[in-house]
Amino acid sequence: MRFPPRLALAAALAFTALVSACATTPQPTFPYAYERHTLPNGLTAFLVPMQSPGVVAYYSVVRTGSRDEVEEGKSGFAHFFEHMMFRGTPKFPQAIYEGIVTKMGANTNAYTTDDHTAYHLKFTTEDLSKVIEIEADRFQNLAFSRTVFQTEAGAVYGEYRKGLASPFGLLHERMQDLAYDAHTYKHTTIGFERDIMVMAGQFDYSLTFFKRFYRPENTVLVIAGDFAPKPTLALIEKHYGGWARGYVAPAITPEPPQTAERTAEVTYPGKTLPILAVAYKGDAFDPANRDYIAALLLEELAFGETSELRKRLLLREQRVQMLSADVPMNRDQPLFTIYAMIKKPDDIAAVRDEIYATLEHFKTTPVDAQRLRDLKRRNKYSFLMGLDTPAAVAGSLARFISLTGDIAVIDQLYAAADAVTAEDIMSAAKKYFVPARRTVIVLKGGQS
Repeated sequence: MRFPPRLALAAALAFTALVSACATTPQPTFPYAYERHTLPNGLTAFLVPMQSPGVVAYYSVVRTGSRDEVEEGKSGFAHFFEHMMFRGTPKFPQAIYEGIVTKMGANTNAYTTDDHTAYHLKFTTEDLSKVIEIEADRFQNLAFSRTVFQTEAGAVYGEYRKGLASPFGLLHERMQDLAYDAHTYKHTTIGFERDIMVMAGQFDYSLTFFKRFYRPENTVLVIAGDFAPKPTLALIEKHYGGWARGYVAPAITPEPPQTAERTAEVTYPGKTLPILAVAYKGDAFDPANRDYIAALLLEELAFGETSELRKRLLLREQRVQMLSADVPMNRDQPLFTIYAMIKKPDDIAAVRDEIYATLEHFKTTPVDAQRLRDLKRRNKYSFLMGLDTPAAVAGSLARFISLTGDIAVIDQLYAAADAVTAEDIMSAAKKYFVPARRTVIVLKGGQS
């Protein structure tokens, strides 16, 4: 594999780490040295200096996502605040903030997930002190008017409607709603439509949401790239040190055990090939849970690019347009889901039965040992090769921070994966992929 010149050094560092990680003596998987600092107010900062001449990435990870929206009628506010956080403060109003970022030539954006919200910038090293100042200010002093709030609420509803224009967006919404009874994963990240439609009238609630969740104990900074840790930490202490504590974790209702299969058929108003989604209640992310780690590997073994089922249905028989699976990393119980876009409606039942048969096969037949070893090495190699820029490093760490608040879990995860055996794969298949845990939805187009 060849790498562009700008990635050559990062690739070399990552490859060196890969060789070490795969040696007989266990070695850390994450290839860069880093510092972890926690301020007296609870704010944690991970500082990751790396070879990236003149470039820095800056992530602010708020460990609040749609799972934290526990009040009835208030879904969607974590995503809503992703929008509002760009509305400015008394010191740096929106136009001033945007002007500063534009003058820097920085890239800035944000995203929301089930479990966290992340704000990120990429810029030159010389602008790091200013970035720390403006980011610390907006996390402590966000201010917006009722009118601005109402305008943004309308934009969020438009985003929701746009998402439903995709058959996969509609399918995802219906799947979450059908599969969950009590847990907040019942609604998607953007929220229930009924809640989004009345969001414009929730201005007072929005102020309390910000004060509850945007607190230092619930926020983690990740800074990666070309910078000096000691003066950077001093700037963090200066600008974030006065941020007052106040976070209280919400009481999230656990999902009760599912006891029987659930099924539904959904009509998409436009044209689409039929889509089959087969989902099973899984387990929350936990490197100490051997079944969960084995399920992460089973996803690729059973339905990945090299799987027998994919080669047969997609390539040889050409009965599906797409076949994929997802075993997600979530703080609470997620859905382990297999998706198939099927070319002919008459093949839906047959493809569904092929998926079931494949899972039954992995319950009784040990996976080839060499194939399992190759998958483990390929997964680790892929992870390391992705750590080639400051933005890629910080973005990758954000995911693990959302799960545990730390990045030491990376080494735990890959060490646990290395220990998985063929018998563990069979055990995971028997535990998770049973009818009582299953929810099945078939989506069909409403137009011929």
